[in-house]
Amino acid sequence: MQRASRLARELSLLAAEPPPGITCWQNGQLDDLRAQILGGVDTPYEKGVFNLEIIVPERYPFEPPKIRFLTPIYHPNIDSAGRICLDVLKLPPKGAWRPSLNISTLLTSIQLLMAEPNPDDPLMANISSEYKYNKQLFLLNAREWTEKYAGQ
Repeated sequence: MQRASRLARELSLLAAEPPPGITCWQNGQLDDLRAQILGGVDTPYEKGVFNLEIIVPERYPFEPPKIRFLTPIYHPNIDSAGRICLDVLKLPPKGAWRPSLNISTLLTSIQLLMAEPNPDDPLMANISSEYKYNKQLFLLNAREWTEKYAGQ
């Protein structure tokens, strides 16, 4: 019951006051959500619209939602299955999830990660080394993928 009322509150807040460039909605059941993040200005993801799937676990908010990209994205911290390497998406001790965090905060953190990749904690080693040692090639590839998969 706690999960249902909390999710309802979070979704109505997300609908009323969405973070800039982020939308989130229910996809049928209460625990199956979808979100869209717009690629940030002055990033290789600019003008891209990225779709995400959010699965809310039974134990939410004591366990973080499982979030993954449905839109392919060229990024050192996001793999080809759309999984995201971000500390707030994992439980301690390895992660930084806390019940005080919410879906809006997580989506904003993902949006930030898109703008500022963390090449020192990569899911995609090849993209990470490209980001570190050949930034121009990384930016070119990321822009190409954005046009190909996230362009509107």
